[in-house]
Amino acid sequence: MDIKELAIPLVGSMIQQNASSAALAKKITELLEEASFSQMQESIEKLKFLMSCYRCALLEIETKFHVLNEQFSLRHERNPIEIIKTRIKSPESIQEKLERRSLPLTPSSLEQLHDIAGIRVICSFIDDIYLLANCLLLQDDIRLIEQKDYIKNPKDNGYRSLHLIIEVPIFLQNEKRFMKVEVQLRTIAMEFWANLEHKLCYKKSLSPEISQLTSEELSQCAEMSAQLDLKMQHVRDIIQNS
Repeated sequence: MDIKELAIPLVGSMIQQNASSAALAKKITELLEEASFSQMQESIEKLKFLMSCYRCALLEIETKFHVLNEQFSLRHERNPIEIIKTRIKSPESIQEKLERRSLPLTPSSLEQLHDIAGIRVICSFIDDIYLLANCLLLQDDIRLIEQKDYIKNPKDNGYRSLHLIIEVPIFLQNEKRFMKVEVQLRTIAMEFWANLEHKLCYKKSLSPEISQLTSEELSQCAEMSAQLDLKMQHVRDIIQNS
């Protein structure tokens, strides 16, 4: 219960006890409403500022990957990165995640989520993924928070990708802030499978029988995709070593 909920019954009691208190009661109510509105505005401004910081963090990480891609192309005459995608989690997704964790919609709660800012790096070959991840993590302003390797240890449904939760500093007008960013690195084949799996299965109400059948089929497709990655990398190695 907030201060307004506690004070309103008191204001009503004042009105009942003494008519001369009505003006004072009205003034208290107005002040409480103004305070509540002011607090709401302050919270909104803090949230807007925090989301802006996440966008700045994405710019920092995206630039780092572009620099690595440019440097690699000069040294090896090829680019390890095919596509870079960035995204800020939608307000609806943020709210759903906070509700699942029984957290309020506040700036401090948002900072407990590690995937509000996300960047996906699509690579040509599997070893490019680990090369880029290592180059990023060796930079002295990057701090690794968490790493999940779904390439070496795929999810049950066949999903493959390397996930990093990192912290990067952003330099604002009067301060430096450390922001968390989720980095996903995957090959073209992994991206192809993940996108189609999402389109086919996301929020679909399937019967247990159909769900089991599609799960098995998608798992087989994921394995075929993984084998394709290995074969293409093998072909590349043959060409490079010839």
